[in-house]
Amino acid sequence: MSLTVVLAGGSGFLGAHLKRELGARGHEVVTLVRRDTSAPEESTWDPYAGTLDRTLVRSADVVVNLAGSPTLGNPHSKRWARELRASRVTTTRLLAETIGQAASPPAYLAGNGISYYGDHGDQVLTEVSDTRGHALLTSVTREWQAATEPAVAGGSRVCVLRTSPVMDRRAAPLQPLRLLTMAGLGGRLGNGRQYMPMSTLRDWVGAVVHLAEHPDASGPFNICLPQAPTNAEFTKALGRALHRPTFVPVPAPAVKLAGPMAPELLGSLNVRPAALLASGFVFADADVEACLATALTASDD
Repeated sequence: MSLTVVLAGGSGFLGAHLKRELGARGHEVVTLVRRDTSAPEESTWDPYAGTLDRTLVRSADVVVNLAGSPTLGNPHSKRWARELRASRVTTTRLLAETIGQAASPPAYLAGNGISYYGDHGDQVLTEVSDTRGHALLTSVTREWQAATEPAVAGGSRVCVLRTSPVMDRRAAPLQPLRLLTMAGLGGRLGNGRQYMPMSTLRDWVGAVVHLAEHPDASGPFNICLPQAPTNAEFTKALGRALHRPTFVPVPAPAVKLAGPMAPELLGSLNVRPAALLASGFVFADADVEACLATALTASDD
């Protein structure tokens, strides 16, 4: 069945590939853009002014929000941290409130991050696990998720997309890691025992399309490999894939110079995509070796 999908954040790396796949599957996609437009496949909005075509949003079958300022930035900048938080919470809340006021609310697939859980050491984490700590991204993801509540209250089918880092040679984080490793500067971070959830682009896109097309799916969903590697395992696998040594570890004190982002690099998230697997989704790339093989051979389409 063809769906009408309203997509916010469609100009980003993930959004552009999601839009392409939805179109290829016969769905109609209208992208929310922050500029004047007369194109039928686009609609102007200004989330900070609270303006958008509410009729368009409420009449959709599915609304997907991937909007937000770049995660990469100056970790010591208070402005960057404020924009990181506000761009996600503001867009999520505006769409949630609009959806929640619909007579027959569309499904809402709300972007979020795997940092929601916070550092849990080697404890296995699923969607029912608790969130702990006060690291920047963990704090942001809590508010980000809470901003979906108006849609939940209005009866929408809400899926929270707890996205792990998406590995692809054309984008961060793999793009800079690949260059460092090729230069012989790859190495584990700290003791390397921290778990690193991740996914490939094709599995991330496939998971979001799967959730859009499955009317029984709702709640939080971890989008990550079925088995998270440790940082040391990932580093060794990347070195093997690139035929480069990885003997230059980065000591924990040096990593801590990253300030508010240090917990994201040294914290451990041994996450499983339990809800996604239970919904019937099948991963194309199930472990770190398959993940890197796919990510490093991605085409420049």
